[in-house]
Amino acid sequence: MSAPPVIVQGVVKPDGTLELSEKVNLPPGPVQVTVQPAPQAAPPTEDLMTFMEKIWAGQRARGHVPRSAEEIEAEREEFRREWDEHDKELEAIHEECRRAREQQKQEPPAT
Repeated sequence: MSAPPVIVQGVVKPDGTLELSEKVNLPPGPVQVTVQPAPQAAPPTEDLMTFMEKIWAGQRARGHVPRSAEEIEAEREEFRREWDEHDKELEAIHEECRRAREQQKQEPPAT
């Protein structure tokens, strides 16, 4: 049974020899070597602000109107109110359960 392929990084030297970046973890014996150029990340072509300005320009061209600070704050306040109501409902359920447990403790066992 043959060992699974091992992929290691390396560098082709100017004289054409190959230098591996790590030891190959295979038993001694013949191997078949295939060499292909490693993919290289493209260098960034623009900084973040330039990228964002392109996005904003595209939005303006499509007629997008961003929300105002007041609209955002109103939405946040509505969200807070909804969660406050939700919390109050959970507290009421918790209190109801607490009372039911207390009542069970006070009732004599059924015979």
